[in-house]
Amino acid sequence: MIGREELPVLAAGSRLFATGAAESSFQLAVDWAGAVLDTPVELVAAGDLPPGTLCVAVSLVGSTTALGEQLPEGQEPARAVRALERRLGRRAGAVVALNLAAENALLPLIAAASLGLPLVDGDGSGRVFPLVEQTTYALGGVSSTPLALAGPSGELVLLETAPDRVEETLRPVVLSFGGWGLAACYPMEAAELARVLVPGTVSLLLEAGRPGAPRSVAAPYGVRRLCEGRIVAVEGSSGHGADVTLPSAPSSIVVEESEGLGRLVRLEAHNEIVLVLADGAAVAMAPDQICMISSADGVVVDVDKASQGMRVEVLVLRAAPAWHTEQGRALGGLRAFGVPL
Repeated sequence: MIGREELPVLAAGSRLFATGAAESSFQLAVDWAGAVLDTPVELVAAGDLPPGTLCVAVSLVGSTTALGEQLPEGQEPARAVRALERRLGRRAGAVVALNLAAENALLPLIAAASLGLPLVDGDGSGRVFPLVEQTTYALGGVSSTPLALAGPSGELVLLETAPDRVEETLRPVVLSFGGWGLAACYPMEAAELARVLVPGTVSLLLEAGRPGAPRSVAAPYGVRRLCEGRIVAVEGSSGHGADVTLPSAPSSIVVEESEGLGRLVRLEAHNEIVLVLADGAAVAMAPDQICMISSADGVVVDVDKASQGMRVEVLVLRAAPAWHTEQGRALGGLRAFGVPL
């Protein structure tokens, strides 16, 4: 069960490898969860649900910063899930996460508490990807649509489109909402969810968020330390177009290793760090998740907040096995981020 006592532990675990989390929106999500957890939410394994139970994924779509600035009215999870139920003609029996980073670990809990439903112990990525279609659910052949999107000013949109057009269709809708919405998506029965889920990840966050627990507990498939050192350069885009490889603002971060071989470690970013080169040799890449951890306070350093002189530790979280298949690399590997290697 997850109640108010467990909430701070889950929140702490959700931040350990989360990038792009805005402090104001994360605290808002924590407070929101605390306000609706009058009754603890049951945490269940997908395989323990009746096989025909309808399960719905819940996720923030859009900007975490916008969530902190344009406050929710509180009924977004219920409105999104109920709209999807009306479209499908059946009631949801459980809620599941799309991913478990920061706010997205708490919003499914909020939805489950608001609707009186259990929360499935697992998620659809095992790490974090930026797009709705970048999930193990999609890799398993489950469509993200029909998708219901609830906005903070009462908006409600039901989206049905081809799976590879979800993101481009959602983007202008989310902007019209003010920058964020709450999505209910990937409707599937529990038997199917058990097949495509990355299991047990909510429990891992609850364990990792306890005082004294090692950060590595939150990495279900293992974590390795690439290096520790000082950022010596942060290089922005040189005006490349969309077809060109390395990204924008900033595109590269160079870390001078302070131990071992004293290598120059170059982190190439496109929304997130997707490739690491050490003295020119590739040593890590997507679909594995690459994080910079501040040596000063142990907090994840976002790419857009990296600055010269910061001391960081570079960690690599191995992605779930589904991401290391040919299909998984096509959806979540370097080419998916515009890096043709």
